[in-house]
Amino acid sequence: MIGVFDSGYGGLTVLKELLRQLPQYDTVYLGDNGRTPYGGHDAETILSYSRQAVEHLFAQDVKLIVVGCNTVSAVALRALQEEYIVKPQRKDRNILGVIFPLIEKAVELSKTKRIGVVGTRATVASEAYVHELKKLCPEGRIVQQACPLLVPFIEEGWDQKPEAKMILKKYLRPLQSYNLDTLILGCTHYPLMHEAFQRIMGKNVHVLDTGPTVAASLVDYLKRHPEIENGLSKSTNEQGATRRFLTTGDAERFKTLGSRFLGQGIVEVKRVKLQ
Repeated sequence: MIGVFDSGYGGLTVLKELLRQLPQYDTVYLGDNGRTPYGGHDAETILSYSRQAVEHLFAQDVKLIVVGCNTVSAVALRALQEEYIVKPQRKDRNILGVIFPLIEKAVELSKTKRIGVVGTRATVASEAYVHELKKLCPEGRIVQQACPLLVPFIEEGWDQKPEAKMILKKYLRPLQSYNLDTLILGCTHYPLMHEAFQRIMGKNVHVLDTGPTVAASLVDYLKRHPEIENGLSKSTNEQGATRRFLTTGDAERFKTLGSRFLGQGIVEVKRVKLQ
């Protein structure tokens, strides 16, 4: 089973593409909506919350966890991999993040190697994207911009309102002076405003859509790691693969708002407690 973990709803934009590109695998989504957003917390708190989520998913017979949250990927992923995969020498499971696939795709697309990143304060402060770029493309340059007000607007369903677009324009204005040719949406909420990002940045800038990029990377990963792929449960009947949704917040709100992010109706959600 593939597990997708996020601090809230944003990871559903990643799950949406995973279901499209890898429909045969059973999946479970865990949103820590009761404690979202993670972006304003310190690193130790983010790591503590993430440990609880990872342990809960591994207890559900999940073999591969995709961290759909940029903040967790930036702040806690390496520590999680070290603690749950490297030290116990587990070769039958893994934890993957969203940052490396996005940087890899950005480097592939960018001709000038001038790349922009927008995200939460925690993601930007971690400089995780900067570090990954230096490893893949030492001559590249990243310009970052925190956009803390976008997530609340998107979760309230106000992402198409003029106020949200005005705030977005203000956030992006400093980036426009750097002649970027690629922009990474470093928060999985932001794809819901993809068109607005693209319109403001202009047709000469690639605005990466997180979900398709991460899903394509996972398809490639599974081809290269049969020891993981062989352990994933798959659909064996006409009903298709199982889809489970877990939240630490309000289940009814998750059904309503989560359906917007997933692009399809969510029928059943189970509320869980992480500890």
